[in-house]
Amino acid sequence: MNSSNLTRRELAEAIAERLGFSQSNCADIVDCVFDSMKKTLLEGEPIKIVHFGTFSVRSKSPRNGRNPRTGEAITIKKRRTVGFRPSRQLREEINR
Repeated sequence: MNSSNLTRRELAEAIAERLGFSQSNCADIVDCVFDSMKKTLLEGEPIKIVHFGTFSVRSKSPRNGRNPRTGEAITIKKRRTVGFRPSRQLREEINR
């Protein structure tokens, strides 16, 4: 696997290697997982993956900001974004 980014293809290859399924079936599995996650987040529901973390949709209020190129003051509109909170176990492993 590439050390800088983990792609869908690399995930499918890792699953195929570990479980012995065909790469096309594993690619379908990866796509199905991401589609399910996307659908759940679009409905505004959180996704909790035990021993990994929680994905949730967060609402951001409008705020004042500035254009870094011109220095011009602008208002950043309210929006929704996806947040991730790692599990305690994952945080501990990362910080070892």
